[in-house]
Amino acid sequence: MILQKRVPELCELGLSRFLARARRMAGLDGMVDVLVTSSREMKSLNRRFRGKDKATDVLSFPTDGMRNKFAGEIAISAEIAAQNARALGHSAADEVKILLLHGVLHLRGYDHERDRGEMARRERELRAQMGLPTGLIERSSTNRESDSKDGRRGRPRLYEGSSKTDERRKRTR
Repeated sequence: MILQKRVPELCELGLSRFLARARRMAGLDGMVDVLVTSSREMKSLNRRFRGKDKATDVLSFPTDGMRNKFAGEIAISAEIAAQNARALGHSAADEVKILLLHGVLHLRGYDHERDRGEMARRERELRAQMGLPTGLIERSSTNRESDSKDGRRGRPRLYEGSSKTDERRKRTR
């Protein structure tokens, strides 16, 4: 757990405990490295690994499962989390947890771009059990469901989150 950027009401121990609970509830085996960082760093990661020259709220880097019980890595923008939280009326700490849960589900093999709503349903169910506000997929205006099932589980790939705040920002430019 690396907190490069401070998030009000969120400490490393609290986030580690939340991650352990999220992993357990999602059925994710293996350790997860988490980086909470700046939008600038997220833009750099997004450009390097996805070829997209923009900051994003969350990126997930799953492993192929062959790495000694290491499930993958999740990077979160503290700045975008704070912006989303303000826009949606909840705490930045809750927003980071929402993004972390979203990333955990991607590491578990879910892919909201291809799974016909399976990830959205699972995320909604887990958020309710954890007492978290509206999740990423539900509020995304860019959520597209696909008929393809070939990306559902076990295929290593990099995932990006999405948010209405990002979409609003694009429309106002």
